[in-house]
Amino acid sequence: MNTLYTLTRGDAPLVINIPHVGTWVPTELRPLMTAPALGVPDTDWHVDRLYDFARERGVTLMAATHSRYVIDLNRDPDGAALYPGASNTELCPIGRFDGGPVWNEGTADHPLLDVAARRRQYFDPYHAQLAAELQRVHAQHGYVVLLDGHSIISQCARFFEGRLPDLNLGTADGASCAPSLQAAAAAALATAPAFSHIVNGRFKGGWITRHYGQPQRGYHAVQLEMALEAYMTEAEPYNWDPQRAEPLVRVLRTLVDALLAWRP
Repeated sequence: MNTLYTLTRGDAPLVINIPHVGTWVPTELRPLMTAPALGVPDTDWHVDRLYDFARERGVTLMAATHSRYVIDLNRDPDGAALYPGASNTELCPIGRFDGGPVWNEGTADHPLLDVAARRRQYFDPYHAQLAAELQRVHAQHGYVVLLDGHSIISQCARFFEGRLPDLNLGTADGASCAPSLQAAAAAALATAPAFSHIVNGRFKGGWITRHYGQPQRGYHAVQLEMALEAYMTEAEPYNWDPQRAEPLVRVLRTLVDALLAWRP
């Protein structure tokens, strides 16, 4: 696979980015991976499908095609930890969410796993395109809203205790967007009491939200981390569950409509 992303351009002031939905691993990397990692279990499964409706609303959608094990598009390219003092994954992950290794023993110095090379090959071109889309939409409207879409297993001892709320809105503690946008997004999530939600809880927004969210320049970014259990089965083969997904899509429609209606 040569394309690092799928992209549908729209004319609305909203861009939805989905950086962890990809499952592709280059053929040459696969022999270096542990057997459990080959199943790319830490994928944000089906998140692109959840947001598919947004195309009809003129929203720009961008989604990665390669696995986060190849490179994590939502980590600081200079290696700074997102959550100091907590467990963090790397720009080029070495461990799975369950604590097991991604790469076989003895491969740490393999030339194909060079971090700088993978950053140049995968991270930099992806973000060059994402930045270009944000600039395009900003030039058209005078502002742009970025929604960074994610999901994760509902229970993950490595990162948090107990069960994660269904919907986790992150704005870097309010730094990545205007207060009124955060309020509008939170209000949209609150319209569905069947789903638990929190604002700036365990997940406050990753590098993408923090990097691109510059409200003083008219770039407003929010992250939504969803519990996988809210719309699918969390174990292999990671099946989409239509009965669970339908009400979640309704909530996401409300959220997207709120972000589209918002004005700075």
